[in-house]
Amino acid sequence: MNELELKYGCNPNQKPSRVYMEKGGELPFEVLNGKPGYINLLDAFNGWQLVKELKSSTGLPSATSFKHVSPAGAAVGLPLSEVEAKIYWVDDLKDLSPLACAYARARGADRMSSYGDFISLSDVCDADTANLIKREVSDGIIAPGYDEDALNILKEKKKGNYCILKIDPDYVPEEKETKQVFGVTFEQGRNNAVIDEKFLGEIVTKNKELSDEAKRDLMISLIVLKYTQSNSVAYAKGGQAIGIGAGQQSRIHCTRLAGQKADNWFLRQCPKVLELPFLDGIRRAERDNAIDVYIGSEYEDVLRDGAWEKIFKTKPSVFTAEEKREWLDKNTGVALGSDAFFPFGDNVERAKKSGVQYIAQPGGSIRDDNVIETADKYGMVMYFTGLRLFHH
Repeated sequence: MNELELKYGCNPNQKPSRVYMEKGGELPFEVLNGKPGYINLLDAFNGWQLVKELKSSTGLPSATSFKHVSPAGAAVGLPLSEVEAKIYWVDDLKDLSPLACAYARARGADRMSSYGDFISLSDVCDADTANLIKREVSDGIIAPGYDEDALNILKEKKKGNYCILKIDPDYVPEEKETKQVFGVTFEQGRNNAVIDEKFLGEIVTKNKELSDEAKRDLMISLIVLKYTQSNSVAYAKGGQAIGIGAGQQSRIHCTRLAGQKADNWFLRQCPKVLELPFLDGIRRAERDNAIDVYIGSEYEDVLRDGAWEKIFKTKPSVFTAEEKREWLDKNTGVALGSDAFFPFGDNVERAKKSGVQYIAQPGGSIRDDNVIETADKYGMVMYFTGLRLFHH
C-alpha cells in the first residue's frame, strides 16, 4: 500500500487528507483494525521512534503514551512495586509481563494527560498488555506485531473500531525529511543522534558520583525529549518519565510544569491519598480527576459540601501544604533532562524541590557558571551533553 486516505486532517474542515510515500514504495505500516486519523499517525510515528530508541538504549521492552504529538509518559519494562501497581490501577492484575509493566508505567505517570492516548510499544503486544489497554480510554496503538490473543482482545475496543497499526520494525526513513508550512517546503537532516552513556557528555559539577540506574534514567529523559514538542523538560525515576513539561516558551515554565507533574506522581503514593474512601463503582477517569484536584490547590472543589458526597464515602481531611511538603521531601534521586540549556540557576532551584539529584542538559549559556554553582550548592551531578534536542 503506497497511500492511505484519512477522514480529515488536524481538523474536520481540513480535507482532503492522506498519507503517502512521495517517491513510491510501500507505506511502512499496516492498518489491522479501525481507521487512523491525521493526528493519530503523528502520535504513532513519533511514539514508535521513541520506544524503539528506548529499547535500543536500555535493552528493555518499552512503551509510551502519546497525546497531541508529545508523550504524556514513557517507560521501560521494570517490575512494579505494590504501591506503583496501586496508583496505576493495576493492582488487581497479577504477574504482568515486562511489556505490560512498561505501559502501566507510561500510562500511569500522568493519567489525566494519557486519557484518550495513542500507544506505542517496542515489542510484540502480548495478552497481558492488551488486557491492560482494554479497560483504558485510548484511541489506538502501534507495535511491531501482536499475539493472536492480544489482537482479538484489542479488536473488541471501541465497538470494534479501535485503531491497530503494525509497524515494519526494519523500516529506515530517508536521511532528509521535509514538511510544508504556508506552502513553503522545509528540508532538514533527520535527528539521528544516538542517546547512550557517551551522549551524556561531560560532568561539570564537583559531585561526579552516580549509579547505572541514574544514568539509565537520564537517558530515558533525553530520549523522551527527543520526541517532545519543544521547549521541553522531563523528570525520570525508576525507569520511567514521571513528569514532562512540553511546548513552553520559557525554560523555567517547562521545569515548573514537569516538576508539578512529578510532584503529583509522588503525592499519589502518599498513604493519605492511597486511602481516599472512594465510592464503590466510581469510574477510573473520575477517580483520576478527583485525586488530581484533591492534591492540588483547588481541593475545595471536591471537598465542599454537596461535592464530596458524589465521590467519597466519607469526607477526607484537607491535604495541607505542610503535609504535602513533608511527603515530597522524601522523593530523592530524580533525574532531569532538558532539551536546551538552562539560562539561569532558577531551573536548578525548582528541580531541587522535586527531588532532582541528576541533570543532563546541553550547556552553552552565558550563565553556565551560575547554573553549575547552583547545582554544586545541592551536591547534584550535572552533565553537559553539548547537543540540543529541539523537536517541532
